[in-house]
Amino acid sequence: MQDLTAVRAALRAQRIETPSWAYGNSGTRFKVFAQEGVPRDPFEKIADAAQVHTYTGIAPIVSLHIPWDRVEDYTELAQFAREHGVRIGAINANVFQDDDYRLGSVTNPDPGVRRKAIDHLLACVDVLDATGSRDLKLWFSDGTNYPGQGDIADRQGLLAEALAEVYARLGAEQRILLEYKLFEPAFYMTDVPDWGTAYAHCLKLGSRAVVCVDTGHHAPGTNIEFIVAFLLRAGRLGAFDFNSRFYADDDLMVGAADPFQLFRIMHEVVRGGGLAPAVGVNFMLDQCHNIEPKIPAQIRSVTNVQEATAKALLVDAQALADAQRAGDVLAANAVLMDAYNTDVRPLLRELRVEQGLAPDPVAAYHASGYAERIRAERVGGTQAGWGA
Repeated sequence: MQDLTAVRAALRAQRIETPSWAYGNSGTRFKVFAQEGVPRDPFEKIADAAQVHTYTGIAPIVSLHIPWDRVEDYTELAQFAREHGVRIGAINANVFQDDDYRLGSVTNPDPGVRRKAIDHLLACVDVLDATGSRDLKLWFSDGTNYPGQGDIADRQGLLAEALAEVYARLGAEQRILLEYKLFEPAFYMTDVPDWGTAYAHCLKLGSRAVVCVDTGHHAPGTNIEFIVAFLLRAGRLGAFDFNSRFYADDDLMVGAADPFQLFRIMHEVVRGGGLAPAVGVNFMLDQCHNIEPKIPAQIRSVTNVQEATAKALLVDAQALADAQRAGDVLAANAVLMDAYNTDVRPLLRELRVEQGLAPDPVAAYHASGYAERIRAERVGGTQAGWGA
């Protein structure tokens, strides 16, 4: 049996980071449906993120995306976040939307474009300094669409050179989170297509370069929990970008397509000690809510991760180890399934009440009147979205 006191303590200590871009007008590649009351600038995005923390109690961190969240004074933005009970987390660089990056950014054949991309990454480190943030998250859309379009090995060299320059600029407590993606927008070959490539580059850079696992960035059938277990064991799991996918990189609410997979991932996190703050795993969301209201969708996403974590914490580790050593296949699987099939919602409701929170975060948000207020106040101006 698991120690419920330890389980409750771990759940109270859990922290989940929400993304600024989840609150603006964002969504699919084909059509973004505008909603009333969405933020018009990064300050309003942070105010909305603070609502998620208000009702869940475990989401006090907000990721920024540059230039989507560019402001004149990042110190002021960080202070605004603190005044709203949250803080700025990972800074996400954007070297994929500018027209100059049609053939890539740091692996572009044009040295001028490569310099422009690296300068942007270095400017993002300046944002880390101004906001007191720890993590610079890098995702590169670089790759090729056709065989022969670029030299695969040479491009890896250019990527390594760019990463090394940025790594050298980091402060003593700052990290690179290197993300990977199987495909899109490069369809023949992507320069950072998988966790192994990201891991190899991180090993070359040093201990403050770690891998970010986006749960939507894998081929169908990929065992993501194996990747998580391997990277945790190697000390190189830096962050998650939690979302959900039915076909490709869908960016839907985490746990929507396969809640059992989310549980399996969190089981490996718990098994590998990844919940401990000292390990440094950043549990982030990366979602774009196109047809559902933004703030309730983020609240639901946070609670979905929380529920999967609670179930993972309830796995009887001793019984599982005993069954595994005995080679009892069915008993070992039953230990996991017993934890997964446990209804943890009453436990989480009790924890919220103990912390002075409403037992149902979504219902409490709806009852607060915040949605009606921002719809009335945020009229006019340009609503922030992917192109912000």
